[in-house]
Amino acid sequence: MKEPKSLQEAIQYFSNPDNCIDYLAIRRWPNGKVVCPTCGSESVKYSEKRRTWQCGSHHSKREFSIKVGTVMEDSAIGLDKWLAAMWLVTNCKNGVSSYEIARDLSITQKTAWFMLHRIRLAMQNEAVGQMSEGGGTVEVAETFVGGPIANMHKSKKARMAKIKGMALKGDHMNKSIVMGMLDRELREVRAKVVPNVRRDTLQSEIRREVSPDSKVYTDEYVGYHSLREQFVHEVVNHVESYVNGQVHTNGIENFWSLLKLTLKGTYVADRLKRGQKPKS
Repeated sequence: MKEPKSLQEAIQYFSNPDNCIDYLAIRRWPNGKVVCPTCGSESVKYSEKRRTWQCGSHHSKREFSIKVGTVMEDSAIGLDKWLAAMWLVTNCKNGVSSYEIARDLSITQKTAWFMLHRIRLAMQNEAVGQMSEGGGTVEVAETFVGGPIANMHKSKKARMAKIKGMALKGDHMNKSIVMGMLDRELREVRAKVVPNVRRDTLQSEIRREVSPDSKVYTDEYVGYHSLREQFVHEVVNHVESYVNGQVHTNGIENFWSLLKLTLKGTYVADRLKRGQKPKS
């Protein structure tokens, strides 16, 4: 059977423990050589009966399973549940809650909550080195993340207004500023909360994360001016168009769209359950 494309196929495919081990092993050891997670030796032997490996070197923890060294280690939850949950997290664009995973996989909500935290931890990628080494292309854009002011409690609204020193108006007053950079070649995104959108703040982050002489594509916001001193900087004017040949920021904007869709769509109230008429 090919790799699953639907939830039904995923549950059927991962119900076989051998499929689970093969699925994980080829991603953990892409060159086909299983390595002992304790000593790094390639001299290991697989036991089909126990579905574990044993290292040829004599040391503690010489026998290991596919879970050892992963976020699934020391967990009694089966691989069929783990991999089905991972499939749900990576394929549900509107986000998925622990209650939904609990219903779909017939596990408790506490177990699903535990799994979600582990899976999200595994999805994090620590930044190593600068992006676009070798003169690649990086898209840069910033966005505002947070709930609408209308949903804020009046006491919190007053407290934030006191901190800001003004009345809360507009869509961005209570939101966090997140700056993102997308490496087109590696399909890697680095996002970071920044205190403001001033020129020195934005450009210092770009110089820290992007290698010199790279192509940097942004919109025409004034905070990105003078980047040509260090990068091949091209600008797209969103008032006139969103694409000018290869110059666009659609990749990073698509990332923001998926991020906000996940944040807003995980918990959606059902109007019919509340006795309200659905919108026509």
